[in-house]
Amino acid sequence: MANGIMKTIVGKLVILGDGGVGKTSLITRYTQKAFNLNISSTIGASFFTCKTNIDNAIVRLQIWDTAGQERFKAMTPMFYRNANAALLVFDITCLDSFGNMQTWAQQLKGNVVEPMVLCVIGNKIDLSENRVVSREEALQYANSIGAQYFECSAKEDQGIGQVFETISRDLIRLSSDSSVKSLKVYEGDVESALMARSTDLEATDVGRIEEPGISIDSIAHAKTVPSKCCY
Repeated sequence: MANGIMKTIVGKLVILGDGGVGKTSLITRYTQKAFNLNISSTIGASFFTCKTNIDNAIVRLQIWDTAGQERFKAMTPMFYRNANAALLVFDITCLDSFGNMQTWAQQLKGNVVEPMVLCVIGNKIDLSENRVVSREEALQYANSIGAQYFECSAKEDQGIGQVFETISRDLIRLSSDSSVKSLKVYEGDVESALMARSTDLEATDVGRIEEPGISIDSIAHAKTVPSKCCY
């Protein structure tokens, strides 16, 4: 093709972890190039989209940012359906968030049948002087579940681009696996038709539509409430 784009891949990415570990901040830093120290807590889930041109393909991610508070855990599995990738996020300064993340991972694997891309994310490395979870311990855990490990800072914009680039490349690789039926693959650049054909969004929409003022390429589906620092 003239522009070198051979195919478009549409994958569903879910973000899991305790409340306050910085899940929403990681996404908004990547999709909207912005950071808000006093970001609101997610209620239910929020939906974002982003696209990357990589390796002669367009990878469009449908990102589900799930609420991490205990009272929402019962509803979280509904967002796992047809997930192709997952970010399991913990706060390197909070030991409980690391242990709870492992529970999220077990729940995810119990609800997703097809092969998927897994990444464990240690967030808030800008607070490394307060670290309580070592890189070695987190890396060992990631290896044990077949995930890649990254350390990031949403506040300082460190390491986040590498995470999403890795996910995109791995989804391109996964698209050639005949056992994966939920990953959508289209010939050429068919971006204009993708949003209208997204059945995942219709099936799991949980709230009112909000359009963030920073980016026209992100749509949030959730109500939010003010909170203290939770980047």
